[in-house]
Amino acid sequence: MIELVIPERPAALELDGFTVGRVLPYVRRRMVGPFIFLDHMGPAELVPGNGLDVRPHPHIGLATVTYLFDGEIVHRDSLGYVQPIRPGEINWMTAGRGIAHSERTSPELRASGSTLHGIQIWVALPNAAEEVEPSFDHYAADVLPETRVDGVNIRMLAGSGYGLVSPVRTFSPLVYAQLTFDADGVVPLPEEHPELALFLVDERRMLVLGDRDGEELRMTAGTRALLIGGSPVGPRHIWWNFVSSSKERIEQAKRDWRESRFAKIPGDDVEFVPLPQRS
Repeated sequence: MIELVIPERPAALELDGFTVGRVLPYVRRRMVGPFIFLDHMGPAELVPGNGLDVRPHPHIGLATVTYLFDGEIVHRDSLGYVQPIRPGEINWMTAGRGIAHSERTSPELRASGSTLHGIQIWVALPNAAEEVEPSFDHYAADVLPETRVDGVNIRMLAGSGYGLVSPVRTFSPLVYAQLTFDADGVVPLPEEHPELALFLVDERRMLVLGDRDGEELRMTAGTRALLIGGSPVGPRHIWWNFVSSSKERIEQAKRDWRESRFAKIPGDDVEFVPLPQRS
């Protein structure tokens, strides 16, 4: 059943005392269903005076999805949205034809010190939606459905599975669920999604699942995992923060950011991340 094990690797990005762990993309597996990127943030202790400062940067062709286990991040974007993200909530930003955003620690938490632990994923948009108007949606923790299956607590963060349908607006069939094991047991896997992977949060590795016919995947009590997957959306190019089915579209996005043609972020329009020399 386990087709590939992907270890979490330290990414080049370091933010005030903690390192981001990169899982996707991986040299031997670029995507799982429509999921093209997964970063594991923390767990980290941010001492007083320090905080997260991801300066304004652009995206096209994808949706960013932020989910926290602990702490808080303040999201701002070029549509004018300002939204604190807290544990258990889903923050879904559809970049489409282009958006800029920043992610920072609030002044209050920066002064007092804080903790941070969470996941950011990117979902590649299908061809018909790659150039949609950018949008932003935030979902409170208590609107995400939950169920229990054989000692496993399942929260449907986005998409569908296990008879649950998340209210999060998506653009292609997918599953994004948190599984928490109260006891040793078998991982239940939804059959309707052709590609699946299980990210073991505390073990810091992803299991890409292959043929599931007649096999079982067992987990020990206390395991916390994220199940991702769904239907493939087709080949995608990824360069820095840009995802597209077209290399030419990515080149255009590079020029647009370099020449300041993306909209500015109200209240956070002084700093920005320069276009890198190479991704």
